[in-house]
Amino acid sequence: MGGTVLVLRALGVGDLLTAVPALRALRRAFPDKRIVLAAPEALRPLADLVEAVDRLHPTTGLGGLAWHSAAPDLAVNLHGCGPESVRDLLGVRPSSLIAHGHPEVPEVPGPPWRPELHEIDRWCRLLDQSGITADPTDLLLAPPPTPTPHVGTVVVHPGAAAAARRWPADRFAWVARELQDDGHDITITGSADEIGLARSVAAAGGIAPWRVLAGHTGLEELAAIIASARLVVCGDTGVAHMATAFGTPSVVLFGPMPPTLWGPPPWRRRHRALWAGRTGDALGDRPDPGLLELDKRDVLEQARKLLERYPF
Repeated sequence: MGGTVLVLRALGVGDLLTAVPALRALRRAFPDKRIVLAAPEALRPLADLVEAVDRLHPTTGLGGLAWHSAAPDLAVNLHGCGPESVRDLLGVRPSSLIAHGHPEVPEVPGPPWRPELHEIDRWCRLLDQSGITADPTDLLLAPPPTPTPHVGTVVVHPGAAAAARRWPADRFAWVARELQDDGHDITITGSADEIGLARSVAAAGGIAPWRVLAGHTGLEELAAIIASARLVVCGDTGVAHMATAFGTPSVVLFGPMPPTLWGPPPWRRRHRALWAGRTGDALGDRPDPGLLELDKRDVLEQARKLLERYPF
C-alpha cells in the first residue's frame, strides 16, 4: 500500500459506529493507502467489522497517541472539536491534516464546528468539505462471525455510562416482565460495572438469573447478541448504536441529549427514539428530568409495535 491515512477517534462504541460512513468514505477515496484507526484496543472487534480499517492503533484517548511509524500522508481528526485532538495529530507530522478549525490552532484550516449536526452527518460533512464524498447512509455492519446461543431474544440494556442517561431500573423491569409475559425470551445485558443493576432488573421483572449476561460478554459476543436479537430496549448508549448498525429493531430512550444529535437516523424505520423534548445536563449524577418523563407504557407500546411489524 502506498502511504498511510491516520484517523483519530479514540472514544467509545457509539463514537466508532457513528464514524463508519466517514471511515468508508476514506477507504473509497484512498484505496491504495493503509487506513489506520487510532482508537481504544477494546473496540478492535467492531473496527474489524467496518471493513474500511486496515489496522487499529491502540489509543486510550487524548494524549494517548503514541505514534512511532513514518509520518502519515494524511491525518483525519474524527475525535472532536477541541485543540487537544488537533495537536495530537500535528505531533505525528502528517503531510496534510483534515480537521475542524479552532482559534487556538490557527495554523490548521478547517470548517467551523456545528453543534446542531447529527454525529454521523458531522464527520461526513467534514470530509465533503475536503473534497471526499461521504454517504451518511453507509453505516450498516454485517453480523459478527461469533456464534451466540442467545438468538432471537429481546435484549434489555438498562445501563449507560452517565447517570443522567439511565432510565430507572424498575421501569426497565416492568417492561421486561410485560414482554416476557407476551411470550418473548428476555436477555439482560450490561458491562461488568452494571452486574448489580442488571440483576436488580431481572429480580424485579421476574427474569431468570441465567438470562442476565451483564459482565459475562466481551464486545464481540455482545455485538453478536445484538445482531441476532428480535428487539433491543435501551437508553442512549453504545448498544443503541449497535442495534442501528446491525439493523436490529430498537426502542431507545433519550435524555438529556436529543436524538437529533445521537439517535438512529430517521430513515431507519426499525428504530423508535423516544424523547420528552427537553435537554439537560449530560453529566448529571441522577436521571435527567426529561428522561424521567418517558412513560413505561409508551415504551412497551413501541416495543410491541416493532415486534409485530418485524417478526423474527
